[in-house]
Order: sequence, then C-alpha cells, then structure tokens
Amino acid sequence: MLLTEYRLDLVIQALRTILPLEHPADTSLRYFFQAERIGSNERALVAETVFGVLRHRLFLEHGCGEQTTPRRLALAYWVKFGGYNLRELTPLLKATEAEWLGHVKSIKVDDLPLSIQAELPDWIIEKLRAHHNDGEILALGLSMQQAAGLDLRVNTHLANRTEVLAGLHTEGVTAEATPYSPIGIRCKGKPALNKSPMFEGGKFEVQDEGSQLLGFLVAPRRNEMVVDFCAGAGGKTLMLGAMMNSQGRLYALDVSEKRLANLKPRLKRSGLSNLQPQLIAHENDIKVKRLAGKIDRVLVDAPCSGLGTLRRNPDLKFRQSPQSVAELTQKQTNILAAAGKLLKNGGRLVYATCSLLHEENQNIVEAFLATHPEFKLLPAGEVLAQQKIPLEMGDYMQLLPQMHGTDGFFAAVMERHVASKPPVADSEAED
Repeated sequence: MLLTEYRLDLVIQALRTILPLEHPADTSLRYFFQAERIGSNERALVAETVFGVLRHRLFLEHGCGEQTTPRRLALAYWVKFGGYNLRELTPLLKATEAEWLGHVKSIKVDDLPLSIQAELPDWIIEKLRAHHNDGEILALGLSMQQAAGLDLRVNTHLANRTEVLAGLHTEGVTAEATPYSPIGIRCKGKPALNKSPMFEGGKFEVQDEGSQLLGFLVAPRRNEMVVDFCAGAGGKTLMLGAMMNSQGRLYALDVSEKRLANLKPRLKRSGLSNLQPQLIAHENDIKVKRLAGKIDRVLVDAPCSGLGTLRRNPDLKFRQSPQSVAELTQKQTNILAAAGKLLKNGGRLVYATCSLLHEENQNIVEAFLATHPEFKLLPAGEVLAQQKIPLEMGDYMQLLPQMHGTDGFFAAVMERHVASKPPVADSEAED
C-alpha cells in the first residue's frame, strides 16, 4: 500500500488514542474508526500498524530510545516488520529520520535481552522461568508475535463439517479441517464471513480450535443438566448445546449483562432451544445456589490474565500486572469453589483459562483438590482419547501456539465422588 502523509497522520492519531491502553486496544480502535469514518484501505493499514506496534513494542521502544513517539513507533514498525523499505518512506521523513531508521533496520534482535526478543515484559518472563527454560520462553514469545488465524466451529445441530467446507469453497474461501477438533475449520487469510449465508443460517461460528477442545473435555450428553459458569458471549455454551443436540438443560451464567446480550443473536442463529442465559450478581448468587447438587457437568472458563491470547490481544501483556494476576487468582479460587457445589455425585467439573501462568492454572486446581477431597482429577489426555482426539496430554491439557497452532489454553477435568454412608443398624438406631 502506498504510504502518504495522510495515512501516516491517521496511524499517528490512532496510536496516540490507543497506546495509553486505558481500554482494550480493539475497543479503542473500533471507537477510533467510528469517529474518523475512513476508507477500507486506511482502516486496514491503521489496524495492522497498531497491532504490529503492540506486538513488537519492546523492540520498537528500544530502537526509538528516548524519542519514543507515536510517529517514530509507526515508522520503525514499517521498516523493521511491516515490509516497507527506506526508499518508500523517504518522502515522509524529516531530516534526521532516514539515518535513524537505517540504524533500526540494522539492529540484530538476537543480540538483545530475552524480554525484547520474546516481546514479553520482565515480570512475565520471571513468572515463566519458574517452569520453563529460556529457549521455551523464546519459542512461546516468537509464536505470540504472529497474528492468529481464523478458526470456525461447525454447529453440529444444523450441519456437518464436510457440508460447511464445501459451502465455504463455493463462496471462494480457502479452508481446511483443523488437526485436533473434529468440528473445526481453519481459514486461510481473514475472509469476511459475517455475510456468508451459512453464517447467517447458524451453520458455523468463529471459535479458536483450542476453545473448541474445552467442549470435548466437558463432553455433555443429551438430556443432562449442564452449566457454563462464566459464559461470556456464549461461544463455548453454544457448542455444548449443539453437543447435547438441544436436549436437556443448559445454563449460561455470567455477571455481565452486556456479554449475555451479545449471546442472544448467536443463540437465535444456532437453532438451539435448551439454553437458558442467566445474569448473576456474583458466584454465590441465589440463582447459583438453587442449582446445588443438581448438575451433571460444569464448565468454568475462569476470568484470567488472557496471556494465552497475545496473538489476538497483544495489549494484554501491558495491561496486566503481578497485582492484577494476584487479584484474578483470588477470583478464580472463589469461582471454582462455588461451581464445585453445583455437581451431583459422579458429575464432571472442567476448569479452564486462556492463561500461561501456573498460578492461574495448576496452582488453582491443586489448591481446590486439596480442600475438596470429594473431587478427583481425571487425566485430560485420557478424556481427549475417549473423544477420539489425537492429542497427547498428561494430567492437564496445555495448548501452546508454537506447538498446537491454537491460542494458549489450560484445562483440568475433575469428577465428584461422595462416598455413600452405610445404613444405620437397628441396634444403633435404638441407642
């Protein structure tokens, strides 16, 4: 794309708006586009540059030094990562900028500290080092610098994967079956699918393959009572409903009225009739307590740091902190304890996050099991094998972008077993 003063100014304005990171970057960018009303080419350039700067921010700040400004961040990104050469940028440059950009282009990333190579703040590096070596951290960080692909989940209540793949090819979309999820499709590029007749007819939803695998860990059956405890906008809830073939009862609980409102049009498209969205005030809401001991399966996709989604949300590594993670772990502990009370004897509890940190994942599960002896861990690898999913896992499911091509997900599967009390003997009853 030809770079002009006008386009550079738009990018600078967008970076000035978004870089304070007072709000999620995608939300701020959406408001920016609503205010500016610019053409599709300009929107594409602005979005690509903003997210590119966020992905490579630590290197770019290193390259800009004390003169880190939105203008310099944009120019440095274009030269180092955006595929533009100095000749293309020359008409836009001030007197000293060409020499400086030449220096930026020549910096060898391999010579820089691990945090800059991996594009992960020091506090995240330190937390990861407790369980990973530097090579593993670098591989993870490099994979998070790549943009995520576009995965779809087939709504098996209305269609099958073969049918949807054929329909996408007819619509000119290049797509293939996902390697692990038997109902997933991976698209090449970023096709606009919201006007697809199949999307409007509810035959597929956008959902990362890793997120789909959580549904197979829950593995709900027809006519069961199932709860999605932190349903959000309901992507996983809709999958569970389809797996139940719209039979039984499925509760979508969430504390956000806005998120549940976003579920309504998706639910209408899906053709499901067994799903009941319910707004709750907190994890100990009376609506939750009424379900105690009645539920067959519960999914807790807990609020978390989201560090497994940095391919999509690179701003999260700057918007989270050790303090916010500590607050989240307390919330995760409370939610898991409340969710555990819903299960009947023999019921299944799946705890999941899109975090990479042990303190949000293994630590939460181990602490829960230590204080809830009626729950036992089911090895996630065995559960996936039962679902005929070709994925080697141990006790937990840990998905990583550099290994599995998905977002970073963690999940643990637990089952509740309460020993029945022996009947009281007649002689004891008389006493």
